[in-house]
Amino acid sequence: MFAPSLPSHLPHLPHLNASCNIALPTPVLPAVSSPWRLSVAPMMDWSDRHCRYFHRLLSRHVLLYTEMVTTGALIHGDVERHLRFNAEEHPLALQLGGSEPADLAHCANLGEQWGYDEINLNCGCPSERVQRGAFGACLMAEASLVADCVKAMVDVVSVPVTVKHRIGIDKTENYGFVRDFVGTVSEAGCRVFIVHARAAWLKGLSPKENRDIPPLRYELVHQLKREFPHLTIAINGGVTTGGQVATQLQLVDGVMVGREAYHNPFWLASWDADFFGAAPLQISRESVEAQMVDYMARDAAAHGTPWSAIARHMLGLRHGQPGSRRWRQVWSDHRLKGQHPREVMALAHAPVEYADAAVVA
Repeated sequence: MFAPSLPSHLPHLPHLNASCNIALPTPVLPAVSSPWRLSVAPMMDWSDRHCRYFHRLLSRHVLLYTEMVTTGALIHGDVERHLRFNAEEHPLALQLGGSEPADLAHCANLGEQWGYDEINLNCGCPSERVQRGAFGACLMAEASLVADCVKAMVDVVSVPVTVKHRIGIDKTENYGFVRDFVGTVSEAGCRVFIVHARAAWLKGLSPKENRDIPPLRYELVHQLKREFPHLTIAINGGVTTGGQVATQLQLVDGVMVGREAYHNPFWLASWDADFFGAAPLQISRESVEAQMVDYMARDAAAHGTPWSAIARHMLGLRHGQPGSRRWRQVWSDHRLKGQHPREVMALAHAPVEYADAAVVA
């Protein structure tokens, strides 16, 4: 078992409640170089290359992650379909799912050849389908195997190999479990851990329920950072406001945001200035929408992608704005799929009911 080092000392900080719902002003921070300071989580069926292109329009510096790609899909499937991305997406990490060191090494090498900036191993997904493949969160029960997987990848790539994991599995939420996991895996060459601050209950809960029902225990992630000051520790789970991001950055090295970034994407437009000390992007919701329409036209010409497969990712762009409901209805109307996306955008902003316009059935 890994023998822990003594925790380091941090300056006194106010007590944080379990959900970290503290209304704090978002500070303007100095420029930073760590790519893990703020990232958008890998999200199955959501964070495809179109979604990532959209998010990059909103932030130059946020680190983006792919959906999980299994080693089987890369070894036996269409590599280009799974690994193709837009050059604008950098910095960009490839998340792999697998548990065979040789397969992961092969796929990590492919990822580096395709130009990804990081290879991330999924040790956090709780779905039964992933468990049947013997990877995801269930791997936390086999820290030595994860260490072998990490070492196999570290040996063949020059980009960082990182691990995303939970604080525990099945109701095992004691600090010693996650401490020993991180300690064992770090000895194999992993220097960056993204920690979802909930345990994964592998039986009895769906993946959706696993995002909400197991309690958030941020204090365990903070303790990891104190005990492993030489490692980069980023926190994931339940972060939805700039104040929460700022609070967490006092205690860990980075914050990964998931569903809130997807459902309220224009929040990303403030991140460069608020958390990277960079000049804010001079953009508006309308200008981002127009850029996405141009992208839809280009990708349709290059790859035959229907605009609706791209537009679904930007339906939260006008979150909380007047007229957002009608705007979403237009962009998600299947009857408009035959029209050019510029025509759809015009309908979305027209002052008349779009149902009365020239709609292609």
